[in-house]
Amino acid sequence: MQNKFSTRMLAEIGVAVALAVVLNFLKLWRMPQGGSISLEMLPVLVIAFRWGAGAGMFSGLAYGLLQLMFGAYIIHPVQLIMDYPLPYMVLGVAGMFKIRKDKIIQPLKMFWAVVVASALRLIVHIISGVIFFSSYAPEGQNVWVYSTVYNATFLIPTTIVTYIVLIMVMKALENK
Repeated sequence: MQNKFSTRMLAEIGVAVALAVVLNFLKLWRMPQGGSISLEMLPVLVIAFRWGAGAGMFSGLAYGLLQLMFGAYIIHPVQLIMDYPLPYMVLGVAGMFKIRKDKIIQPLKMFWAVVVASALRLIVHIISGVIFFSSYAPEGQNVWVYSTVYNATFLIPTTIVTYIVLIMVMKALENK
């Protein structure tokens, strides 16, 4: 884990953020009121595992802010923060997990890092949904249940697909 932002780290973050934007356009499935299954989390997680939580959070923040340029749905300034930069920024906490032992990737440790980071993203989206999008819940349905089910519908598959691809990417980058 690095404390300083080196030229190499910043270059990798720039490429990762650009790749996340491209991957966001390649959606496997799109939800009707926002959210989709894609590999957009992959580059942010790679940065977090390669450079640590700080770099991962920075790349997530940068990606979340860039998303605002590509069709963001904004109804309130706090919702803007909760639906765009914050959920991707929290993915960087995956970098706090030690996923290597003797320079070898530990898939189970990486799995838990991805699950924790994705769960944090899910929590942010759930809270945003309850506060700002409760009107979409069917009449009589608890808004917490609605927001949880709605957001989990795309985030759980996204997490699974991302983890599977992440294993291959991190193995390929293992000695680099």
